[in-house]
Amino acid sequence: MFAYYLQLGLRSLRKNPLLTLLMVLAIGCGVAASMTTYSVFRATSNNPIPQKSSQLYVPQIDNWGPDSSKDNKGEPPNAMTYTDAINLMRDKRAKRQTALYPTAVSIVPADASMLPFRETSYGWYADAFSMFDIPFKYGQGWTAGEDESHASVAVIGKALNEKLFNGGNSVGKNINLNGRDYRIVGVADKWNPEPVFYDVTNTNGFDDPIQVFIPFTRAVELKTPTSGNNNCNHDPGKGWDEWIRSECVWLGFWAELPTKAEADTYRQYLNGYSAEQQRAGRFRWAPNTRLRNVVEWLDYQKVVPQEAKVSLMVSLGFLLICLVNTVGLLLAKFMRRSSEIGVRRALGATRKEIYIQFLIEAAAIGLAGGVVGLLLTGLGVMGVSLVFEPDIAKLATLDVSLVLLTMLVAILATVLAAFYPTWRAAQVQPAWQLKSN
Repeated sequence: MFAYYLQLGLRSLRKNPLLTLLMVLAIGCGVAASMTTYSVFRATSNNPIPQKSSQLYVPQIDNWGPDSSKDNKGEPPNAMTYTDAINLMRDKRAKRQTALYPTAVSIVPADASMLPFRETSYGWYADAFSMFDIPFKYGQGWTAGEDESHASVAVIGKALNEKLFNGGNSVGKNINLNGRDYRIVGVADKWNPEPVFYDVTNTNGFDDPIQVFIPFTRAVELKTPTSGNNNCNHDPGKGWDEWIRSECVWLGFWAELPTKAEADTYRQYLNGYSAEQQRAGRFRWAPNTRLRNVVEWLDYQKVVPQEAKVSLMVSLGFLLICLVNTVGLLLAKFMRRSSEIGVRRALGATRKEIYIQFLIEAAAIGLAGGVVGLLLTGLGVMGVSLVFEPDIAKLATLDVSLVLLTMLVAILATVLAAFYPTWRAAQVQPAWQLKSN
């Protein structure tokens, strides 16, 4: 029966090609607009590390006081001072933990024909590789002992390894960073969480994959400047030592707390630590701390661009308008076939069969609209850079899941839009139609 009803539906669509074209275009345009903006919204609101997002936390400590936090609605600074980061690392109250910052390093290739260049690089602790589930193509991360000894070791990314070593196993070889040799202990495989949850403060959630990882302790020992933000509430002085002892906030910090009990204990520890700093005379205000997991942190930092939210709402509104127009076109199309419906009912067709016939016909329209919408969505994804920043626009991709979702939305939306016209068509009284004929 399905094949029979589908045949009837296709035959009916061919009888009114202009009306059919209008419905297909309405569905296609509405679906394309919503799916294009959804592709951006999906990428920016994605959970970048779903297997551990409830276990990784960002601690915040108010080291500036209530006067400075008024502009931030009472929230502590988004970054951390060197003093607080080192104290938290020393106390080791989390299963794993790391301070981190983007380092300004230049890579000096061994090949004299290549000029020095820069790649995204970070200084952090050995725990970070396990915390963030970073996969390795060759070797592994450095050890905690190498953190303590300020070792000249490095992990490089897959892309950089291909650029410098043609993708071969480079473990044990040296890489020159800022004129100093670092021994490569590992090559990270592709790792590019989106959004960039580990350093939202400096990247706003979107950046190129890290290609150079070095020990935090080594980076600080060599006074490697940060390529990220540096916020100070007073002049820290001119020297490196004065700066890292100041109240300037410039470091990220992450703690891995697998259970809720551990997270609650860590919150108590942060309040206790802040109270200790108050007693020592460093803080002159009550403890003001926060502890947010990955999802909470991304939400607090408003990583999803406001324009993505607005565009999605507008496009959904446009899809709704297209569906309303489709309802009107389907109603006109179905009611023009009242005589046909009356004859079919008189010959024994039930209302259920009328429903099935017309809904299958609507699904065929939706399928055609989905194909058109898919083509327009592809063009839309290619053109999102005209609306969004390049770092955000490049995240929008037409992958298999978006293709399937586009087709599903087109068919489902059209079938839903057809319910009222189909209901009206099914109410046709056979006797009235036969009598009028």
